[in-house]
Order: sequence, then structure tokens, then C-alpha cells
Amino acid sequence: MTDERPIGEDDLQAYLDGRLAPGRLRSVEAYLADSPAAASRVAVEAEQRQALRDRLAFKAAEPIPARLRVAHLVEAGRRPARFRPAAAAAAAIWLSIGLAVGAAGGAFLAKDGLPLRQAAADTAARDAITAYRTYVGERLHPVEVAADQEAHLVQWLSRRVGHPLVAPNLTAQGYRLIGGRLLPAGAEPAALFMYQNDGGQRLTLYARSSAAEKETAFRFESQNGVSAFSWIDEGCSYVVTGSLGRDELLTVAQAVYRQYEDKAKPPERGTL
Repeated sequence: MTDERPIGEDDLQAYLDGRLAPGRLRSVEAYLADSPAAASRVAVEAEQRQALRDRLAFKAAEPIPARLRVAHLVEAGRRPARFRPAAAAAAAIWLSIGLAVGAAGGAFLAKDGLPLRQAAADTAARDAITAYRTYVGERLHPVEVAADQEAHLVQWLSRRVGHPLVAPNLTAQGYRLIGGRLLPAGAEPAALFMYQNDGGQRLTLYARSSAAEKETAFRFESQNGVSAFSWIDEGCSYVVTGSLGRDELLTVAQAVYRQYEDKAKPPERGTL
């Protein structure tokens, strides 16, 4: 028996997620069989979801951060004044992490297969794309501080943004740092690092504080030929932006993410 209610977007998303009851599933399948345009859109989204799952499988394979391990939480539980229930919830989320792609508002990856529509990440991505369009075409003064003063640049921007930043090494991806600048982001400052390859192609890494959100998954969006991958980690928004294809930009975003993760890891015992 089929469910005769009209088919809506929620049904199509549930179909992609494999969450429809048998009767509703038959109704959606019949609808798609009679609606080539809808069937084509669903097929494209399914391919996008799988492609992003495959490309970001490294995130699910990473070890659970020490701060979210059960032993750490148990130890924290012995100190009631310092125990944070949110940390336990975060551990549960990490343990069940899944990768999926959202539909409306741009495709992005999410934990537990659920879309994460974070206003902070959305705003940061829009601002990063605007900054990219403003400065990437500038030939005389694309940056305030050049790469030959990298140590000063990183220290200055870290102090202004309020987070320990790094200028990731992207030589393996074919890009070298040319410098950076300080940007306004509403009432907060933001940092912009700019990179260029041998062909003159440029991309940027945008970073700013995001006190409202501590962590989100990768989010992808594209506007008129400019693409961006954004995420929030440890209360800081990051956006990698460029006029590149999704796969190429994702490779760069992964490299940036890993270098920030490596920076956050405590040194191994016996090392300085």
C-alpha cells in the first residue's frame, strides 16, 4: 500500500537518507518515476553526497581527541566544579560521527548524517568570498604584510583575532604564501592569508573568532565561479576560498585542516 500524501522536499531528503517507511518509499519511487526533473536532481545530490563522503573519510577515521575520550570525561566527572555536560555530549557525537551532504543552502558535510546549518559559518563564508573578490585581483597591494615577514604576520593576526593562527604550508598543493592582511568582520577583526601558484592562480585562507560555535563540519558553497570550504574548530571560523573546482579546493582545505590539527596536538613525550 502506498502513502497518497503529496511528495515534498522532506520526503526526497528522507529518501536520500534511507529513512522512509515502506509505504512512503513506494510513493516517492512512483513520484520520481513520473518526474524526470526531480529524479535527475535526486540522482545528482546522491552522487554529491557519496563523493564528499569519500573525500572526507579521513575525518571519520581520525582518533577521538583526547579531550573527548571517555577516560578523560570520567576523570573530569570526579571534579564536579569543572565537569561540563556539553563535553560528554560532544564525545557521544564524535563517537557516532557520520558524513552527509545537505541540500538547500549549499552542500556540506555533517556529523551523524544531519545537516549543520551554522549561521556563524555561513556569515564567515560570505565574508571570505567577498574578501577574496576584493583582494585576489589586486596586483600592487594584495596584502598588507608580505610573506618575507611571515613570523610577524602570524603573530600580529593571531593577537588581533584572538586565536593562535598559522600560515599553512601549501607547497605540496602547488601554492606559496604571498602574505596577509587584517580585515573587519562586523565588530570583530578577521585574518586573511593569500597564496599563489606558479600560474598566478590565487586562493585565500580567512579566519576569525566564532565564540557562538565551537565546532562544525566542512561546508561547501559556490558563488559565480568562486568556491569556498568553511568550518569552525575550537571557536574559530576558517574558510578556504578560490576559483577552483570542488575537488581541488577540498584538497587544499584538507591540508589546512590537518596542519591546524597538528598544531593543536600536544608534543609527544621526550620531544621539545
